[in-house]
Amino acid sequence: MSPHRVEVFDCVVLGGGSAGLAAAIAAAKGGLRVALVESGGAVGGELLSGIPIDGAVTARGDRVTGGPMDELLEECRTFDGYLGEVCDWRLIRYLCFDPEAMRLAAPIVLARHGVRVFLHTIALEAAVDGHRVRSLLCAGRGGRLILEASTFLDCSGDAALTRMAGGATEIVPPCQLQPVSLMFRMAGVDAAALLDFAATHPENLALGEGDWLRGNRTDIDLALELKRQGQPAVFLKADGPLLGAAIRDGEMYETALIMITPTSAARREVTVNSTRVWNLDASGAGSRDGAAALGGASAELAEQVRTCVRFLQARVPGFAAALFNGSAPKLGVRETYRIIGEEQLTRQDVLSGRKRPDGVAKGCHHVDIHGAGTAQLRIAIPDGGSYDIPYGCLLPRGLDNLAVAGRCLSADREAQGTARVMGGCMAMGHAIGEAAMLWSHGNARGPLRDLPVAALRNAIRAGGGVVDGIT
Repeated sequence: MSPHRVEVFDCVVLGGGSAGLAAAIAAAKGGLRVALVESGGAVGGELLSGIPIDGAVTARGDRVTGGPMDELLEECRTFDGYLGEVCDWRLIRYLCFDPEAMRLAAPIVLARHGVRVFLHTIALEAAVDGHRVRSLLCAGRGGRLILEASTFLDCSGDAALTRMAGGATEIVPPCQLQPVSLMFRMAGVDAAALLDFAATHPENLALGEGDWLRGNRTDIDLALELKRQGQPAVFLKADGPLLGAAIRDGEMYETALIMITPTSAARREVTVNSTRVWNLDASGAGSRDGAAALGGASAELAEQVRTCVRFLQARVPGFAAALFNGSAPKLGVRETYRIIGEEQLTRQDVLSGRKRPDGVAKGCHHVDIHGAGTAQLRIAIPDGGSYDIPYGCLLPRGLDNLAVAGRCLSADREAQGTARVMGGCMAMGHAIGEAAMLWSHGNARGPLRDLPVAALRNAIRAGGGVVDGIT
């Protein structure tokens, strides 16, 4: 067998989803030679699913994520693919964009900053010397490859690199893990008819679940706000008469909601978030047949997509002439492994809106834990505000040159249930990309945990990120 090819970088990022994109962009803009390793055929992760970016704008309307996210959305705008901020008048505001525009925008931005992207490339093994990762063995279409670097950033979602390097992680039993989903899109939606239905039948909608958005408004008031906004952004709830009856009669599968959000005005297109399969370890690592279980879940989710399309066409005004127009390129995973970090983000931190001097990212999405059937825990952030994510939550214990970003951060379940969405993931990715830059320019001598947080916060600010204030 021929020797493995070796390439040397300043920073290796594992995972090309929202967190990995932000980390790679930030590190490369700081002058580092960056490799981004992605197992699939495109970068973007959930950014390509059609789901909007949650957790980047508070219920009050304050931005808490910037930097690389802003650059990606501006690139989408050049393809007429950025719709902007939308409020669901339930709990949150989010940023809507065309996933097909993002599919093009992401590689353009990475190339602009000189990031080397390795697609169809799987990480196999980490070489560790003491407390430092020295290299990552990968397999791709060109054979096996060793990537050496001074800094490694785990944006895999499953803490894959952390586990390869011997870092401690935790995971709840599969029966407790949040379900996996498959987003899909429908085109030709009559938004006016959908919003007329929302305004006249608010009993079917999830509205005003957070005190800040609720105010003194009735459900009718909130439904009229949805209509005035003019965007097809509607949440049908499982305990409403329309969806509830369909579930009881077997016309629909059990689900907590049908989330409808806009993706393209030109195509009159929306994304639908509704499908779910639970009792599954979506990391594929929990059992010998983990990968086969994911394959079985894919088939079940595909059947649910067909069921939901038919329900929408038959029962929901605005969808009678709408057509299925595509599904996400991969399953949506909410929860697998979490690292044991230098710090842990907690439910108390989140629900008290805690601000702290070592905060390097912010979150504002509600505590959001999906369960089996129609179960879902949703708890709003107080006063429509935000909380800080401390630097130590991104640093696995015992590893000096590895940081993580994304849903595998060090957090309890409730805190992970808010920080896991794309706004928070991109803010964390931005933070560790800046950390890699500062550490490398400082000759990478001490552990990442010794990096002065004040200097890191300054770098994040300079890169367009948000670390200060916000109620």
